[in-house]
Amino acid sequence: MAHVGPIRPSAPSRRRVVMRNLLPKLRAIKLLVLDFDGVFTDNRVIVHEDGSEAVLCNRSDGLGVGMARESGLSMVVLTAELNAAPRKRCEKLKIPCIQVEKHKLPALQSILSERGVGPGEAAYVGNDVNDLPCMEHLMQAGGIAIAVADAHPEVLRRIPNVTRLPGGAGAVREVIDLFLEARR
Repeated sequence: MAHVGPIRPSAPSRRRVVMRNLLPKLRAIKLLVLDFDGVFTDNRVIVHEDGSEAVLCNRSDGLGVGMARESGLSMVVLTAELNAAPRKRCEKLKIPCIQVEKHKLPALQSILSERGVGPGEAAYVGNDVNDLPCMEHLMQAGGIAIAVADAHPEVLRRIPNVTRLPGGAGAVREVIDLFLEARR
């Protein structure tokens, strides 16, 4: 049976259009802030018998971070995860990693102040409700907030910009590719 009526784009297609609409705003962004768990990872953790933890990260995301760094885009990871995995990954990627015990917004405000970046000149990529204060703070000032595709439902409800790819599966690279495209 033939399809009758207009073909409506799927949600991911509409999301991609919205993300591409960010290109002009991305040119003005001076700092990209990234959550770690659920953004660089798929939000799972491996707990070894000795209690140490490990996570899986996407190599494409790592390559993208290197490309962004080479382009001059300033980046920082801001995480409420206190184990060594985020710090070690960031050391390898050569980007700062700020680890806080619970509330991220005061740390974000300090990062912005120390770098002389206004909240309207920053972008934040997150996935869970503890990222919302940072995301909404930036959006209220004209900055950008981006949720990964598999973010918590409350984040997806409140954040209009959503990646096509989930955390740990190329979402960081997707965002960085947009930044690189915007800077061409």
